[in-house]
Amino acid sequence: MTLSELGWGHFFEEQIEAYEAAYMPARVYRQDINQYHMISDNGIFQGILPGRLRHAAYSKADLPTVGDWVLTSPIAGGEAHTLQIERRLERKSRFSRQEAGEIVDEQVVAANIDVIFIVAGLDGDFNPRRIERYLLLTQDSGARPVVLLNKADICVDHQMHEAKLAPVVKNTPYHLISAKEDNELKEIHQYINAGTTCALIGSSGVGKSTIVNALLGQHRFATGTVRGQDSRGRHTTTFKELVQLPQGGLIIDTPGMRELKIWTDRESLKRNFDDIFALAVNCKFSDCLHVNEPNCAVVQAIDEGRLELSRLENYKKLEKEVSSMDAQEKASIRTEKKMARRKLTKVEKSQFKG
Repeated sequence: MTLSELGWGHFFEEQIEAYEAAYMPARVYRQDINQYHMISDNGIFQGILPGRLRHAAYSKADLPTVGDWVLTSPIAGGEAHTLQIERRLERKSRFSRQEAGEIVDEQVVAANIDVIFIVAGLDGDFNPRRIERYLLLTQDSGARPVVLLNKADICVDHQMHEAKLAPVVKNTPYHLISAKEDNELKEIHQYINAGTTCALIGSSGVGKSTIVNALLGQHRFATGTVRGQDSRGRHTTTFKELVQLPQGGLIIDTPGMRELKIWTDRESLKRNFDDIFALAVNCKFSDCLHVNEPNCAVVQAIDEGRLELSRLENYKKLEKEVSSMDAQEKASIRTEKKMARRKLTKVEKSQFKG
């Protein structure tokens, strides 16, 4: 397998410095807790991340993840299939969300991807607002989003679901598919070329692993059942992995996301909800909350059926999350500065005593 077939290109080639010419480029295809699984034109390797790179990282997002390109070197006295990671190359794209829990930090789900397939099921779990959330995050990724509406074979009213989806996806392409019944999936193949990297994202039970198995032509990834009452699935994919497809191209299957905390800013929010902002220009008050203010153009559009109330409610919810994230991030920066000042003061005091 050549480097170009693995997704290598000029973007990465131009980053290599003269003194790094002896290093071997490799791509991370799977990551365990303390070990990286890598592939290059020379084969499969295990990657070790030295302590200096861990300590130099500002956050977890700076460390290699699945899809990343790294420069590697042999370990003196080590095994031939184990290499040391010398540097992670800059990413041309990445899909990120906010880390789960209380800490405000970026979690890179997949790196250096060209196409992101947002998978949703045409069953009891169909939720346009969740798709809206995924689209907001893909806007900042640098990759092209494509929505896949899976389980079309069990959907009795395609037109109703498409009508609900239309104001959400806008110009984003979408396709109705049935990964369980259609092994060819021609709708997907048009986006996958040699060297192209795609990623599948979506909730548990929407059929991401079934899609990968269909594209591979083999049952490589486990698939599970979903609950009948709400079509919710359990996690059958527990780790991220990049695999090569027989027709060329690569795909990353990701675990289902129970919690999709946004990692974005107000500008992206404005771009994703440009229809609401365009209406808001005509509101009587510049600080209109679009609730019960007089001459509110947004509320008027809802009353006239030109805007869904649920879309406005989702926008307000996301705007609140962005505001909360900004506040927590600023508080975290203030804390880091205080700790840095205290550390500096201690150093200065120790030098003075000396």
